[in-house]
Amino acid sequence: MVEYVRNVDFKALEASAQRHTQALLDRGMGATSVSINCIKTPAGEGSPAGLHVHDVDQVFYVLGGVMSLEIEGKQYEAGPGTTIFFPAGVPHRNWNAGTEPTVHLAIQVPSPDPDVPFSRTVG
Repeated sequence: MVEYVRNVDFKALEASAQRHTQALLDRGMGATSVSINCIKTPAGEGSPAGLHVHDVDQVFYVLGGVMSLEIEGKQYEAGPGTTIFFPAGVPHRNWNAGTEPTVHLAIQVPSPDPDVPFSRTVG
């Protein structure tokens, strides 16, 4: 049965001192064309792959904190309410240079192929 309404578990996000990812929508939940995660990144941490690319488009929507980004060699800062677009194949990375955790939604379109590594490190 498909679960049509899903909630972010903010208590689990707050309780975790580590990077925390909650899957909100993926192939295992019945979605075939998109996947969505909610990710908390503590201060001083960042994307585990470093500078990397994906085979799918990726969109971040920042819910809290200030995220630092590098996209094709250019740096950005993104606070709450910011949408970030990483086209497939574009080198990027994100990290938290602030003192508070960042929380963002990560949306992948199309849904990544589970038989292919999600990201490839570059540089």
